[in-house]
Amino acid sequence: MMRTATVLGLVGLAAATGLIAWQGVAAVLTALAGAGFGIVWASLFHLVPMALNARAWQVLWPGAQRPSLWFFTETVWLREAVNGLLPVARIGGEVVSARLMMQRGLRTAPVVASLVVDMTVCIGTQFLFTVLGLVVLMANTDDGETVARIGLGLLITIPLLALLVLVQKYGLFELAARLFRALFGDRWSGLAVSSERLDRAVRLFYRRRGRILSCALWQFVAWVSGTGEIWLALYFLGQPVTLLEALLIESLAQAVSSAAFVVPGAIGVQEGGFVLFGSLLGLGPEVSLALALARRARDLLLFLPPVIAWQIFEGRRLVQQP
Repeated sequence: MMRTATVLGLVGLAAATGLIAWQGVAAVLTALAGAGFGIVWASLFHLVPMALNARAWQVLWPGAQRPSLWFFTETVWLREAVNGLLPVARIGGEVVSARLMMQRGLRTAPVVASLVVDMTVCIGTQFLFTVLGLVVLMANTDDGETVARIGLGLLITIPLLALLVLVQKYGLFELAARLFRALFGDRWSGLAVSSERLDRAVRLFYRRRGRILSCALWQFVAWVSGTGEIWLALYFLGQPVTLLEALLIESLAQAVSSAAFVVPGAIGVQEGGFVLFGSLLGLGPEVSLALALARRARDLLLFLPPVIAWQIFEGRRLVQQP
């Protein structure tokens, strides 16, 4: 899996480099340099949707005594950082965040179950956010072919999302345990007990419909708030757009990046998405690529520190182990 992700990442890097070279490296870098320190302010705005996502996760947590919002924000920050910078197919961040939460004394079942439900709600709310972006696109372009392709992609997502929810209600971890038993025999028999406990925890989360709805609302607000980052970046790049136009770019670019989850950081794919959707609003390709590079700068600025801190923390734990 790691080797495949690395190969895909190299292919994506070549595609992104090719796009920039095709448009002219000097033109793209000149457009990016025009934003100056504003790129930092646009990058820091990403802390807003991260905090909102943290709140969405917090409201899912069972019981009256929940970990603090800052705790969930730290965990979401690390989760996004690992998924954004490392070749982990956008699931490694969930594994790392679950490990961190359990190291801090939280029980395994609610940690894993809350992650599964939070991820599922995230997929559902992103679907709605993409629909909103498609509506804005339809009002701003006559490109029926692009609209049709995005609409088809959304239609395909509906049964997949429904299947994901049904599998969880039926017993996601029990299915995984059966698969391991079929492949490896009794060596993994211990999974049966833990899988039953995890599946019960997941079903319990879904029974709390009020909390599921609250989580979905907070997540949707988080998706929409990401529009501010695009709006600020384009403002500092000297290409101001309306908030609706920024929402169009953010929603559709995020959808394309999520669809390419097997490509580390969606590199190459994200850049192509910015060029495509930016062109529908009349943005030049050099500006769209400068916007894409601004997004990459954000990843390094915000995500590198927590990844480094996590590696130091894990290194110290290994050294301290007897």
